[in-house]
Amino acid sequence: MTGQDPMSAVQIDTTRPHPARMYDWYLGGKDNYPVDEEMGRQMLTLDPRVPVMARVNRAFMHRATRWLARSGVQQFLDIGTGIPTEPNLHQVAQETAPGARVVYCDNDPIVLAHAAALLRGTDEGVTEYLQADVRDPDAILEGAKKVLDFTRPVALSLVALLHFVSDEDGAHDLVRRLLAELPSGSYLVMTHATADFTPEESKAATEKLRAAGVTLALRSREEFTRFFDGLDLVEPGVEVPHRWHPELGEPVPGQDDGVIPGYGAVGRKA
Repeated sequence: MTGQDPMSAVQIDTTRPHPARMYDWYLGGKDNYPVDEEMGRQMLTLDPRVPVMARVNRAFMHRATRWLARSGVQQFLDIGTGIPTEPNLHQVAQETAPGARVVYCDNDPIVLAHAAALLRGTDEGVTEYLQADVRDPDAILEGAKKVLDFTRPVALSLVALLHFVSDEDGAHDLVRRLLAELPSGSYLVMTHATADFTPEESKAATEKLRAAGVTLALRSREEFTRFFDGLDLVEPGVEVPHRWHPELGEPVPGQDDGVIPGYGAVGRKA
């Protein structure tokens, strides 16, 4: 676990909601606080399908990881990991490629406290955890290079993360910086929330989260697609997440009962 002691982690701030802990609450987990549940319930009043959206994003990650592992990719850098919920990315990857190497990265100390659950992989493979923020790509790359071989393809996973990074923080530049270090044959895996389908509800959600100190930068299909500039999109290209290679996983209950306001895609670096 890169030598880090969970007990020495930065003190967990329980006065403000955190996306990783809210996501955990949506998924029915126990590693969240009243402030996270309170904000989660406020989101449900705006759109009761938020837990379905959380599960759809996770299911996309499973299917994309399965597709990549079957395509020969054996290295994964997963930023915005969140609190462990089985099956985790390394379990999906190592099921197909037992020697897969995975680096998880998140900025929430509570994820660090549970990181041991992320490190139980195959004997042939490697899993490590890195405590860092996506806004500090140099630190992420430095840590990842201790585990991953950057002369071989790496899948960069940014699932349900970049909508928490504003344009002012340079979301597109951060992705370009991370991709610049990856060799030919690497992939970008991403999902992202959008206001394209639910503008009024999305505006209200953005305002509620901003008031609680959480950035929500919902982006259009065009803005999402820009993250893949210079990459070759894997068919079917930019899609609503649950429609991306549905044959590679089980459907999420409720995913077809209304619009899923988000996009997902996988792109390959030439």
